[in-house]
Amino acid sequence: MTKRALITGITGQDGSYLAEFLLEKGYEVHGIVRRSSGFTTARIDHICVDRHDQAAKLFLHYGDLLDGTALRNVIGKVEPDEVYNLAAQSHVRVSFDQPVYTADVCALGSLRLLEALRDRIPEVRYYQASSSEMFGLVSETPQRETTPFHPRSPYGCAKVFAFWQTVNYREAYGMFGCNGILFNHESPRRGETFVTRKITRAATRIKLGLQDKLYLGNLDSKRDWGYAPDFVEAMWLMLQQDEPDDYVIGTGETHSVREFLEQVFAYLGLDSDKHVEIDPRYYRPTEVDILLADASKAREKLGWRPRHRFADLVRVMADADMKLAERERMTADYGH
Repeated sequence: MTKRALITGITGQDGSYLAEFLLEKGYEVHGIVRRSSGFTTARIDHICVDRHDQAAKLFLHYGDLLDGTALRNVIGKVEPDEVYNLAAQSHVRVSFDQPVYTADVCALGSLRLLEALRDRIPEVRYYQASSSEMFGLVSETPQRETTPFHPRSPYGCAKVFAFWQTVNYREAYGMFGCNGILFNHESPRRGETFVTRKITRAATRIKLGLQDKLYLGNLDSKRDWGYAPDFVEAMWLMLQQDEPDDYVIGTGETHSVREFLEQVFAYLGLDSDKHVEIDPRYYRPTEVDILLADASKAREKLGWRPRHRFADLVRVMADADMKLAERERMTADYGH
């Protein structure tokens, strides 16, 4: 019997990779997308173009984590076996500018979804996208499942709420709910306002003479950076276990923003000192200095481990953005 999965945030980085992964597994995949005046499906359009056999198993539905009635309607229509809640206002710096909206989507949105599932299909298997930002001002390094939370942003606070609601629904109602505490994971599909993609996008444009300067904030923050396609496999593995549980997912390596910057520029044969300037506007009111995952539980219980290392991530993202910059230059040349 074909399994059905429902993904919120299917048009995002993780949602697009997860959709591909599940389609390869033979799932019927349903995604919730917000109604807008423009098209927001760029990250998944290629599935319909390149994979005609799989496109027949991919369905999109209008909905929003702000609308509990719409969520109930979609859930009742799809009746999924697995639900992956990846939708969020996921930019940490933006969460300081839009704290109420961030909380409404990330915190209350997850609660609306859990309530809809409890009402319609309480036997469903549920994945909640939790975040290493919940650890914030860390009390120990590396961070593991038992490390206390001390979030340092509205985004981190909202994710803590969603984490504990998932645990509560698991304990109070016997629902199969799992939290994936994912550390930073990047890819060529990362949004261009996130620091890694901002760096690779700008560096490749600088290499081709399309821009001259890159403006960044705190270069000393350290993160555990992995490759997004590796991480979506961990999400799926959590929902295949006999019992629901919570797992830290990361690479076990930490690197500063400065290291990422220097590796990208070195890979492209550029001198970062000539092109990078610090702009205080990009600093957060409260900073998370270091995040480093202890994913030993995921290795032991899920059999999961990352396949790509930090240097691999740098190359994959830089190569992809170089192709994008080359197309941009060709368009500019043609226009002239």
